[in-house]
Amino acid sequence: MKKIIIILLFINLLNFSTHAMEADVFIQSTVNRASLALSKNISKDEKINKLKSIAEDTVDIRGIGFYSLGSIRDNLEDNEKEKFLILFKKYFLKSFSSRLSEYTNPEIEVKGKKILNKNYTIVNSVLIATSERPEIKIDWRVYTKEPENPLIRDLIIEGLSLARTQKEEFASIINSNDGDINALFQTLEGFAKN
Repeated sequence: MKKIIIILLFINLLNFSTHAMEADVFIQSTVNRASLALSKNISKDEKINKLKSIAEDTVDIRGIGFYSLGSIRDNLEDNEKEKFLILFKKYFLKSFSSRLSEYTNPEIEVKGKKILNKNYTIVNSVLIATSERPEIKIDWRVYTKEPENPLIRDLIIEGLSLARTQKEEFASIINSNDGDINALFQTLEGFAKN
């Protein structure tokens, strides 16, 4: 009987540690972590490193990368896909962290959520206005297929999807170079080096 009780307690602990996190709680927790990192009295490089770490924990960088490639990803060899993902991750983390590191105390307040389906939830929030900037509406597209591990797939700032904008930029680079994926690789490499 004691063995059964211990086994049941262990199962309950496992279930508790892997329970689903609501998308709105996940986003508020994520922005609180970022805000805390940005408000610390540390160097810009330290802030960037903390933001990169938060992004790696909370953003579906691989999913955003493949979405950004559009239909061209279907024509790529496996080694080209791997190369793209390596370059895109460096590009994404540098772009994301360097932009955010300029904010000293970004207060983001989650206002609500809309469950689109079992895979996606939109979380509505606002970047609180300050004397230097107006209030900014930010919607987060959260991938919730694995409820215990939600991931951010897109930010929609004042109605503009960052993932869609990225996809259009990449398509423009590839199309203006006769469909050559190497042109995109060079662009991503160049950004990562600067």
